[in-house]
Amino acid sequence: MAKNTDVDTIKTALVGYGFSAKTFHLPFISSLAEFEVAAISSSQQKQVKTDWPNAAHYFSAEEMLTTTDAQLVIITAPNDVHYSLAKLALENNKHVILEKPFVTNVADGEALIALAKEKSLLLSVYQNRRWDGDFLTVKKLLATNALGNIKHFESHFDRFRPKVSPRWREQAQDGGGILFDLGPHLIDQALQLFGIPKAITAQCEIMREHSTTIDYFNISLHYPDMLASLQASLFSAGPNLRFNIQGDKGHYRKFGLDPQEAKLKAGAVPIGDDWGQEMPQDYGQLYLATSSQTEKTLAGGYQHFYKKMAEAINTGAQAPVSANDALWTIRLISMAMDSSRLGKTLAVSP
Repeated sequence: MAKNTDVDTIKTALVGYGFSAKTFHLPFISSLAEFEVAAISSSQQKQVKTDWPNAAHYFSAEEMLTTTDAQLVIITAPNDVHYSLAKLALENNKHVILEKPFVTNVADGEALIALAKEKSLLLSVYQNRRWDGDFLTVKKLLATNALGNIKHFESHFDRFRPKVSPRWREQAQDGGGILFDLGPHLIDQALQLFGIPKAITAQCEIMREHSTTIDYFNISLHYPDMLASLQASLFSAGPNLRFNIQGDKGHYRKFGLDPQEAKLKAGAVPIGDDWGQEMPQDYGQLYLATSSQTEKTLAGGYQHFYKKMAEAINTGAQAPVSANDALWTIRLISMAMDSSRLGKTLAVSP
């Protein structure tokens, strides 16, 4: 579908041309009228030139960041270079979107937030799972008090990957392992629903043969009158539980992941408000005291992140995900590792 050429587009540069860039970012910035793919840096020069002949091509991310006239930079490089590349982009007066995780340590995140403020630039993190259909459904259930006072919130991001992959995400490096890969999704959603916890208890383990980094975690976030349990396992071969939420009025249970990632991987073009709608057989179940019902999943839409980002750049509105919010996920990841290492519950200072 052709773009509307009557709107001013935001020139956008991407660092990296791997799974994340091709699945979660390019489909949106190439289909939304608000954006233009202006430049891409990648070692895959031949493929990038074939796929995006009208964009400028760079082998070096550093060269692109210092020479491109793009207004916005999206960084999809490995986690351990998020800080250095975002710092360079901000120093060169670019708005920045970082793939999650924001950074790998709290000090780097604080430095980037200060630099963005000094330069009056937007700094955001792609916490796209805020726009998962099942999470939007959970938000609706809580907003309408359908479950009453929540007592136990359980959220999973499980997979079946019992063998270690050579991918950098599964290797022992700064920001490697599923705590930094999947943890930001689960923690960010919990923070959006319930705010900063009073304490944290965690088990962060290496479970797979030949694994060198965390490949299982179970994090408990303690609130005054409820507990939030967040888990990611790579040994879940059966139907994967996504949400299990218990309140004093009812109970919501949901299996399976939001369909947007699978659709994007299959080549779906994310156009229209319902492109990410889940199939009825995958809807969750709402249990009440004397009855139960299928709860239709609201339509998800990662495009809303980008629409809000365009609005922020063009009008001065707030970024769709604040860097301060993203920094809290890094604080809690760090505390989860400390809790697991020490074997005790740690108080969280707001």
